[in-house]
Amino acid sequence: MTCTKAVFPILFAGFITLLTACAGDNSDSNVVAPGDIKSPATQSLDAGAALLQSRPPIDALNAYLDGFHFYNGHMDAQMEAHHYCAILNEEVIQCVIYDGNRKDAKLMGVEYIISEQLFAGLPKAEQALWHSHVHEVKSGQLVAPGIPKVAEHALMEKLVHTYGKTWHTWHTDLNKDLPLGVPQLMMGFTADGQADPQMVADRDRRFRLDSAQKKKARADIPTPVVAPGADAWSQGEVFQIVDPTNTAHQH
Repeated sequence: MTCTKAVFPILFAGFITLLTACAGDNSDSNVVAPGDIKSPATQSLDAGAALLQSRPPIDALNAYLDGFHFYNGHMDAQMEAHHYCAILNEEVIQCVIYDGNRKDAKLMGVEYIISEQLFAGLPKAEQALWHSHVHEVKSGQLVAPGIPKVAEHALMEKLVHTYGKTWHTWHTDLNKDLPLGVPQLMMGFTADGQADPQMVADRDRRFRLDSAQKKKARADIPTPVVAPGADAWSQGEVFQIVDPTNTAHQH
């Protein structure tokens, strides 16, 4: 496995500790984008840009999370999602989502993660677009591959109190080799038995981890009450952008 550097700022006893972790390069992209291979000229431009241009927003993506999403209104349409996140502050995290963790991974969407305090201040119509992370954390399905167990546990203690809004823009689970159609709102699982066990098992095998063991290890993390308004799909309130091209899952 190739080691991809990731630096995690974790608070221990009042001190910020930077943890360099090895994670990734074990999950292929779902599709191959059409087009000719990079020409020598493009490769030269690519190499030059890498050497000469600064990328502060990209460099800030220093947390890697792996979990699962489903299309709002279509729980049977599930997929693994590789999140590369920037922790903006104690209340807001922003992530770009890929369909794999190798160099050719396709940019699949974005997720914004906010604290329960910020979520509580959102209008009700806005809250319906957001999902809770309680089950994702407590079930062991959400993981931060490669970092020490104690650091991952501390990170999950924070994330269990957060809410996410996720849009997928490239539906590679449908074997779409281009980002066709319109963005689709995604949700997270809220109970055992919802996620495809084979999907979870395949992920666990690639990362050499055990979600069931992580669930046991996280039993000491208090389970917060999910805020009213989140996971609106579970109350029968499903929102989705209607896709005029019929290239995405629709409810």
